[in-house]
Amino acid sequence: MDNVSIITVFTLSGLRDIANYRVILFVLTLLCYCVIWLVNVTIIVTVILDKSLHEPMYIFLCSLCFNGLYGTAAFYPKFLYDLLSTTHVISYAGCFLQGFVLHSSVGADFSLLALMAYDRYVAICRPLVYHSLMTKERVCSLIFFAWIIAFYLLFMSTITTAILRLCGSHIPRIYCINLLIANLACSASVAKIVIPAFSYTFCIGNICFVFWSYVYLIKTCQSSKENMGKFMQTCVPHIFSLTVVVVSLLFDLLYMRFGSKEIPQSVQNFMAMEFLLIPPIMNPLMYGFKLTKIRNRVLNFICGKTSALRFKS
Repeated sequence: MDNVSIITVFTLSGLRDIANYRVILFVLTLLCYCVIWLVNVTIIVTVILDKSLHEPMYIFLCSLCFNGLYGTAAFYPKFLYDLLSTTHVISYAGCFLQGFVLHSSVGADFSLLALMAYDRYVAICRPLVYHSLMTKERVCSLIFFAWIIAFYLLFMSTITTAILRLCGSHIPRIYCINLLIANLACSASVAKIVIPAFSYTFCIGNICFVFWSYVYLIKTCQSSKENMGKFMQTCVPHIFSLTVVVVSLLFDLLYMRFGSKEIPQSVQNFMAMEFLLIPPIMNPLMYGFKLTKIRNRVLNFICGKTSALRFKS
């Protein structure tokens, strides 16, 4: 027990037995990370530069894309480094920082998706008061509280996990999360049960709110072709984004709780990084293709740049 206080690094065992295809994995992962940056930055820059897109729906979308970059930044640089390294370790502080960023990114994802559902509810069901309710000041306040609540919940979880006395430093994963760190504790504590329960309740509450919003929206839109058109254009991408995030996280969570160790390590790794791969790419692509304004602005920008290059040549 005297040695528990001298843990300075954690060992990540998720990348064992990859020597034969280390370079291929590195190239594919780097390509995926570049695509994530490309599609998300495209949406962010388009919304920021085009004043006609300074509306609540697009501001929320911009925040969602920024959150995608925030969350993946805690995983991909370290993962790429580990792919080329023979030792897969992470410092004590770095492990908690990575866990905090990954968890808070997930919490912010659910908060922002709930805000987007509320925005669509007001826009379609209460259009006469939409502009008075969804002012820029209120939108900024909602985004601020969406982030701060997620940060607070995960900060509490991280602090309560950090004060645990640990009897091990081996994490069977390709990245750090609070649950697996808490599993290394020498004895059971509130950090492993009560604190995560608040985070799970927060995420489930947001999912239930989104579900209720869209059930109500579908009922409302059935009586109007115009409202149904708005719903299909602006709400379908949102429903798809929520489904992708929930399914990705659900697979990983169920595996952590009930998974078998007989599952191949490559499958475990894919399940672990699924929510860091699919949602950050699919969210901006879905909104970019489905929302007419963003699609037109991006195409006009690309065509304008292409024409300018041809003119110079």
